[in-house]
Amino acid sequence: MAKIYGECREVMDRTEWVAITSLGSEGPHTVATWGDHVRSMSIKDDEVITIPAKKYYETEKNLKENGHVELLMASKQVQRSHAPGQGCRISGKGELQNSGEFVEAVKKKFPWARGALVIKVEEVQTL
Repeated sequence: MAKIYGECREVMDRTEWVAITSLGSEGPHTVATWGDHVRSMSIKDDEVITIPAKKYYETEKNLKENGHVELLMASKQVQRSHAPGQGCRISGKGELQNSGEFVEAVKKKFPWARGALVIKVEEVQTL
């Protein structure tokens, strides 16, 4: 698994939103969440991301068919060498869990969540 560090970690720490894309038999599907929802959950060993999930029904279906998921985020607060603003793409295997330790941790902070989107990071790229 890849680790989240450097510029990409800084982007995660400052992004306002995170786009989440999964792929199913009907093609790609994108949902989003707030950056502070991701930040409020610890990133286990810098390689497992947990996101509170309320609806995400299509995402859940897609991940059962094809576990690949991509996260896209950006922040103008992160300075690149020649201009303000940096983007980051995180790819990995995801699963929407409805029980277990990740779900319990999510529900402590987000009682409205029906589960936890758990992503095991495989690749991290700055854009």
